[in-house]
Amino acid sequence: MISRCRQSWPNEAESHKHALRTILVAHQAPVLGHSLGQMASTFLPFFGLMAAMYTIRDISVWLSLALTVPTAGLIVRIFIIQHDCGHGAFFRSRKANEWLGRFCSLITMTPYANWRRQHANHHAVWNNLDRRSAGADIYSTCLTVVEFQALPALGRWWHRVVRHTLIAQLLLPPMVFLLLYRIPFDTPKAWRREWASVFLTNLGLAALFTVLTLLLGAGPVALVQLPTIVIAAILGVWIFSVQHRFEGAVWSRQKEWSATDAALLGSSYLKLPRIVQWFSGNIGFHHIHHLMPRVPNYRLEDCHRACAALLSAVPPLTLMEALRAPAYALWDEEKARMVRFTDLRIPARVR
Repeated sequence: MISRCRQSWPNEAESHKHALRTILVAHQAPVLGHSLGQMASTFLPFFGLMAAMYTIRDISVWLSLALTVPTAGLIVRIFIIQHDCGHGAFFRSRKANEWLGRFCSLITMTPYANWRRQHANHHAVWNNLDRRSAGADIYSTCLTVVEFQALPALGRWWHRVVRHTLIAQLLLPPMVFLLLYRIPFDTPKAWRREWASVFLTNLGLAALFTVLTLLLGAGPVALVQLPTIVIAAILGVWIFSVQHRFEGAVWSRQKEWSATDAALLGSSYLKLPRIVQWFSGNIGFHHIHHLMPRVPNYRLEDCHRACAALLSAVPPLTLMEALRAPAYALWDEEKARMVRFTDLRIPARVR
């Protein structure tokens, strides 16, 4: 079992906090050469693989399908670039971040401005039990054990079904990117710019796929694009779902919540194999990201290393632990730990 310090973090002298912040600030500035290099190492192979999939489809459908896995991995990496742009972390220029973010959105199928604002809400309330209604979804929030047990039997059943691995990790992710992001049902009407982002993204996607269909045919486009975005959605959502809900994650009430505590005790340090870390854009260093969201993804690992002596109490989450993490879906306030549905004994009758 992963154990994390339940005390306020850090619990040393104020100089400890100052040293940590000094390191974070030193790593937050984007480096133009690194940003351009990451774009080249991501977009060039992505478009190359897409072209190869269309080219070899008539020779071998199975070989074309085999290329969907690395191509989907590159879409995840492009999503991380879009995510950095949303934080103003990829370029120093705000306009450069916005234009690149919009371009990425046509590949990730995620409306840039709308997702950016909703994600900003997430960064204000993560792992806060009293503010779960803002900036939350089934992958980044949870019920307490008491709240879950208070649900009627049908409500408990539905809550578990929606979070079952087959549903939450395999069936829902493609629906999120293919369907839910097309309709801003959870976007307040006052967010006019964000609504426009959704409609303009939809218009751009419609134009893009119309052109591809006219040039290549509906069948080839569907056989190349659909499996790729489905796999990318599944991979991306899994990475997102283990960032704040895992065995050792800590959730707090508002009076105990602080950004530093929530970053270091409620955000994962996901230690991935090097190739997976590359495709996921270093987002496994999520504790660093929440400490300083404007650190570019390509500087997160260096920042973590520079902070290592100050963060010795933050344990890594291994790949096997991360694969088991989605099962930890409830917060037990009495025991102050995440638990699985199978850990509970539901009363026969809940009044």
